[in-house]
Amino acid sequence: MRIEEEYKKTGYFWLPEKEDNKIPGVLSIDDGGSIELEIVGHFDEAMRPLSGDDDLSRIIGHVEKDGLVTLDDCSYTKKNFSFGGISKSKIVVNKVLSGAAWDKNEKVTFNTFSFSVDCFDEWVGISGINVNNDRDSRTAKISYNPPEKISIALDNGMRLEICFAYTLPGFPNLTEAKITQRAYFRLESEGQRKLNDFTSIAFKITNLMCFAMDEIVSLKNVSATSSGIQRDGGDDKTYPVPISLYYQSIPFSERLPQKNRHEMLFNFGAIKTNAQQVFNNWLNAYEYLSPALGLYFSTKAGAQKYLDGKFLALAQGLETYHRRTSSETLMDKESYESLVSEILKKCPEEHLKWLKGRLMHGNEINLGKRLKKIIEPFKDHLGTSRERGKLLRKIVDTRNYLTHYSESLHDESARGRDLWVLCLKMEVIFNLHFLKVVGFTDEEINGVVENCHPLRRKLKEI
Repeated sequence: MRIEEEYKKTGYFWLPEKEDNKIPGVLSIDDGGSIELEIVGHFDEAMRPLSGDDDLSRIIGHVEKDGLVTLDDCSYTKKNFSFGGISKSKIVVNKVLSGAAWDKNEKVTFNTFSFSVDCFDEWVGISGINVNNDRDSRTAKISYNPPEKISIALDNGMRLEICFAYTLPGFPNLTEAKITQRAYFRLESEGQRKLNDFTSIAFKITNLMCFAMDEIVSLKNVSATSSGIQRDGGDDKTYPVPISLYYQSIPFSERLPQKNRHEMLFNFGAIKTNAQQVFNNWLNAYEYLSPALGLYFSTKAGAQKYLDGKFLALAQGLETYHRRTSSETLMDKESYESLVSEILKKCPEEHLKWLKGRLMHGNEINLGKRLKKIIEPFKDHLGTSRERGKLLRKIVDTRNYLTHYSESLHDESARGRDLWVLCLKMEVIFNLHFLKVVGFTDEEINGVVENCHPLRRKLKEI
């Protein structure tokens, strides 16, 4: 999670149902969503050492500016005892809900969940700001017409909206008149849903944005509302209380990305006519492609510190992708079972168990054939037949060498820059298939290849 402004606030904290025992402390949230609470003393009335018996599943607090906060899934990392002096204890916090307090065992549920990601305004590419300059008369006119929100029905019963928040100039404006606009996602459910239901969808949508922008972008500006938490608006009406949420979400990059539309695989303009299909296709893909998606995004987020680790993750991801999208085998099930039966009949009893283990996966096609099937739909983008054959052999030999370190494959495996280029090639294969997964036609994929500068650079290396 991106924390754009420093969060370090002083307040009082207590355990639910023990409001009389308030302890001063400081709540800190670092960029990335790491949360720590430092308190004077500790919540335990007995002088017990740090142990797993401390019940810190939920802590309530009242901090400067924000008011009530609820800290969930907490545990001590440092527990000090005072013998006449002042001692401090530290507590790690899984998530912060700022704006309300929940009882000890009260379930946290919401109706709406709003969030944004890095570079989202650039990806949406919609603005209500209009500027007209007349240099001859030395005048300028600035007008603002808020864009209409974009509504998308999700297959899980939620509604996803792309909304636009804005601020208009205040008064007096003698030296500056400023209009700002910010695009954000909003998930809405008619009934109350658990927080995890919303964060799970937000995680998948954030990954979609990472794929679309060809960049690791982070979740930010998260808030939620519940029909059960209302405030008096002073006009005989009640309004939902916005609850700000903080937690350590993934993916996250310390580097703040900068992206323009030409550096993205696709932007909203490319999918605006079928946005509902694209978002639903992506969310539904997690039902069967989750392992492959996880391996791909782990390489983009830099989870592998070394190039050979990145290569192995991409190779495993492509193999997993094919396993999840194809049931192809060397021969049909009946023929293989008949063959296995004949082989086992002639096997000595003492080797039967070993042979059964060897034959268990004997009907599966090898990595080389899986890769050949994977690149078939996009072979025109991946060089000549000879170049594609060389590519497949190099991936297989390098994977086998890095997995088994067989000396016979030492000279055949890729190293250095060749290994880096091989990773680029596998990224391209993933990119083209993910475009197909979300619903791009062959013609639209050709358009992406033609207009996306980063993808063209990767293909040029091929």
